[in-house]
Order: sequence, then structure tokens, then C-alpha cells
Amino acid sequence: MVFSSNVFLFLFLPIFLGLYYLSGNRYRNLLLLVASYIFYAWWRIDFLALFAAVTVFNYWIGLRIGAAGVRTKTAQKWLILGVVIDLCVLGYFKYANFGVDSLNAIIASFGFEPFIITHILLPIGISFYVFESISYIIDVYRGDTPATHNLIDFAAFVAIFPHLIAGPVLRFRDLVDQFNHRTHTIDKFAEGCTRFMQGFIMKVFIADSIAPIADHAFALADPTTGDAWLGALAYTAQLYFDFAGYSSMAIGLGLMMGFRFMENFRQPYISQSITEFWRRWHISLSTWLRDYLYISLGGNRGSTFATYRNLFLTMLLGGLWHGANFTYVIWGAWHGMWLAIERAMGVDAAPRAINPLKWAFTFLLVVVGWVIFRAENLDVAWRMYAAMFSFGDWRLSELASASLTSLQIYTLLLAYAVLAIFGIRQFFADPLGGAPKARAMEAGEATVIAATPSGAAVYQPSWVSQLPQLATRAALLLLFAAAVLKLSAQSFSPFLYFQF
Repeated sequence: MVFSSNVFLFLFLPIFLGLYYLSGNRYRNLLLLVASYIFYAWWRIDFLALFAAVTVFNYWIGLRIGAAGVRTKTAQKWLILGVVIDLCVLGYFKYANFGVDSLNAIIASFGFEPFIITHILLPIGISFYVFESISYIIDVYRGDTPATHNLIDFAAFVAIFPHLIAGPVLRFRDLVDQFNHRTHTIDKFAEGCTRFMQGFIMKVFIADSIAPIADHAFALADPTTGDAWLGALAYTAQLYFDFAGYSSMAIGLGLMMGFRFMENFRQPYISQSITEFWRRWHISLSTWLRDYLYISLGGNRGSTFATYRNLFLTMLLGGLWHGANFTYVIWGAWHGMWLAIERAMGVDAAPRAINPLKWAFTFLLVVVGWVIFRAENLDVAWRMYAAMFSFGDWRLSELASASLTSLQIYTLLLAYAVLAIFGIRQFFADPLGGAPKARAMEAGEATVIAATPSGAAVYQPSWVSQLPQLATRAALLLLFAAAVLKLSAQSFSPFLYFQF
């Protein structure tokens, strides 16, 4: 089951929300757990047993670590056991096929018979729930959160369906208080609906409309320079609107249930360095890699060379986390290399002014990286790169032209216009490392919206001045309705990050 489906929109979600708000606070976490398991079992019920087993195992490991004490040798042994078992589960289901295929390629080159292994199906969401389980037991070991004795709350945290399939990557320590006490207000529910509709429109109207451009370009046996660049730019926009759209929908669903998840994107394509890019793109994963992998490798506590090595290895492993393919490893190495170079050069990760040259160079690096990220194999990636940087025929091939429609081209142009407008707006409204801006407070706090740096209160404007906001919400509702109609008319289109 996916968010962008009629079954979810018109059956699962209304029934769940109705039962959720009819239930008392005491039973809502249990209902959330049951609903999340139903949501997951809708794909394949047999893998639900694996999901539950991983959950119970890490709950038990957390109790053992908690009983042993913070950072004790006994606790460390339990932690190592938990991490190793978790990684073995992830490794078997995600990388066994890749490992056997790679070994067979080597064996075949020497003229020997290859091994035969039954194809192993990758359980949906396994990377996310294993990472979240690992972060929990590490946090218990470090003393960042106490071991929970409430299995229902922990299981609901791991399984909570809004983020289950493609993130954001959540941490128990950030949500434990919300599982115990969270507010449910009309304003928060309305905010959640708005975020969900925004994400739905991003996915169905934009990402799905430009996906065929990228698909056709990467499928061409002999693309022109124009074909390759059009496909690369189309995929760059598609991936953002698809994944950021999913994250927005997940955040919106969380708000409907009283949860406030972390933001996962902050207009990453306005970045002026790869370092800044990773502070804006898939923030929940990049911070997870920093806190649990980079720091565990030594971070910047050793020599200069060790720091560069740790950066490179972190991104290399982060690339491998995305999938069992050499393309992901190279993509991770590409970003790791540039992170190390930028650190050596002392690049500012939070610029306060826009430098067009730095932005253009960073955007080029990102687009080049997305090509190998999207390619099915190294041959496809090489074919695309050869076409892109041969700077030959900038015209589209007949095959590419025949597959394009006016709607796809206009949607791609619209996508980049949206990225430019909202990206620039984001930069000036809330730059990374900049001064905190006035933000709307939690719903229900009288009429005070925020406070200026001087401490003067800023009061909610009258309904007359809110007319533009009302018009925006009306337009959002109309676009959402149109997107639902489009969804009903088109074929099934899963989110891109489901494969990871």
C-alpha cells in the first residue's frame, strides 16, 4: 500500500483516523501499531514476521544494555551483538544476491561454473527500520535515552506507517515524549492535511509527469548530448519532487496523529557546496550517518588524513546503504570525495550570500552524481556520461522526440521554476547557520505568532489580510482534487525510495 493510491486515500486512512480519534489516549499507540502492521502486511504478510522479530529483538537488546549500565563493558557486548545481528539481517536480504552475482562474475572469468542461489526478495522498508533499531540501541548504550519497558510504544515507533517505507529516518529519543504525551488540535490536524496535500501534488502532478522523460533517456541505446542532459535534468527534478513529496506526506500524516517529525529537505538544490547539499538533502539520513557512522569511525578527532578518510568512508557506506549495486557505491564515493576536498579547502557550509558560480558548480556535481545513481548498471551510466560530455549533437534524437509530450516539457519547466522560486525564498528566509527567523508557534497560543529579536510581539493579522492565504488554501484543495483524479486515471507509480 502506498500513500498515492485510492485504497490508502479512501479506505485505509479514513478508517484509521476515525478509529484513532474515537479511541482514548490509552489505546492510540496500540491502534497505531496494529494499523501500521496492516499497512505493511498489505504488501506481503509473510515479511511481517521478520519485521516483528527485528523489533522484539532490539527491544530485548535495549533492555539488556539498559540493565548493564551506560557505556559499561557488558553493555558494549550487548550492543555489539545487537548491531551485528541487525546488520546480518540487512546484509542477507539486501546484499546476498549482489554478493553471489559478483562472486559468480569472478568465477566465470576463470572458466568455472557459477553458484546457484534462489533469488532473495528485498523486504520493503528494511533499511529504514533496521537503521532506526540500531540508532535506538546505540542511544541506550550512550545514555542518550533510557531503555523503554513499553514494548507497544517501541514497536509503534519502529512501525509507524507514515515513515515506514521511505523515511524520514526517525530516532526513538526524539519521539519518546510524543508517544507518552502529544497534543491533538484542529490547527495541527489542518497543518497536517496541508502538508499531505502539498506532498501528494509534488508526487502525482510533478514527479510522475516528468518521470517518462528520464525513463526514455536512460533507456536509449545511443543518446545524443541533448537526450542525455534532458534525461539527467529530468531525473534530478523527478527524484526531488518524488522523495520530498513522500517526506512531506509522511510529516503531514504524523501531524494528523499529533506527532511532529523532523524536516527531511530544505531546498537542497540551492546549495553552494556538496557539504551544504548534505545539510539540506535527506537530512534524517545525513544526520544519522554523521551521528552513528562518522563519529563511530572517529569523526574529526584524529589526524587530518583520518578525518578525510572518515568522510569518504561514511559516504561510501551511505551509498551502499541505498542498494546492492556498484552504481550506488560509486555515487557515495563521488560525494565522499567532494566532501573531503571541500573540508580541505575550508568551504563555507552555510553561506549567507548567493554566489552564482558556486551554485552552478555544485548543481553540476549533483546532477552528474544523480546519473550513476539512476543508471541500472555501469554500462548505462557510461553511455549517459559519454553522451553528456561529448558535447556533440544537442538536438534530441527521433526516439526521444517521439516519446515527449508538451505536458511533460511544460511540467519540467514548471518544476525548475518552483525549485528556483522556493529555493531563493528559503535561502533568504532561513539560511543555514543564519539568525533564527520568526516562526509560527504551536497552535493554540493565543494570537501571538512569534517574537522579533527585540522581544516585541507580532500579532495575528485580521481575516482581511489573510485573504491571500485563504486563496492559496483554496487553490491547494483544487490542485489536490485534480491530482486525485489524475491518480485514478494513471497506472500505479511507486515512490522512488521504496527500492532502498
